[in-house]
Amino acid sequence: MPHTPRPGAPRTAALLLLLGALAYSAWVLEVVVLTGLDPVRTYVSELAAADQPYGSLFRATDLVSGLLLLAGSCWALLRSERRPWAVTGWAGLALFGAATAADSRLPLSCPPTVDAACAAREAAGLVPFTHTAHAVSSSLAMVGALVGMTALTVAARRYRDRPLLARTGPALVVVALAATGWTLAAIAAMEAGNGSWALGVGQRLQLLCVAICVAALAAAELRRREAR
Repeated sequence: MPHTPRPGAPRTAALLLLLGALAYSAWVLEVVVLTGLDPVRTYVSELAAADQPYGSLFRATDLVSGLLLLAGSCWALLRSERRPWAVTGWAGLALFGAATAADSRLPLSCPPTVDAACAAREAAGLVPFTHTAHAVSSSLAMVGALVGMTALTVAARRYRDRPLLARTGPALVVVALAATGWTLAAIAAMEAGNGSWALGVGQRLQLLCVAICVAALAAAELRRREAR
């Protein structure tokens, strides 16, 4: 027997996801606060490094966003219909939220892209274990986000129940995947000593696409509730 979604499920999930997307976008504050980091060539996670002036702020927003996204995804996963693509998508977003929250508890100790001494210590293995753990949690977060975005977009188009996401999702997924490829290529180039390839721009575009897609998903969930 198919699972019937409860009336309050879409609205609750939507509000949690929307707030999570807003908190996840806190890095845009670098436009108005003096972080001392160049957004063209630095990782977003370096804003939250332990030695950065606004590190506590960005770690807090990462934690809040991760918990909100995890809660919203789990709420939707447990209370909405059991359709394969939808279940896969919500599970991916739950992983995204959990890994983002973990990220906030595993900060870098220093920003290696702009601090030569930090980069040297990192290359020599003299930095705290959180550098390696952070790389793992960040990778898991992005895998979860991309799986969630892709699967829920496919679900929206196949099941025809989230027209807003069905329209906007494909473009956002394509741009997010392209930005991910750009970021990975930039990391490889930087590690090979061939410049940064505007690493920061690629990663920020990636994060922006994820946040917009989550916001579009939240809006689609609210529209589903209104339609009922």
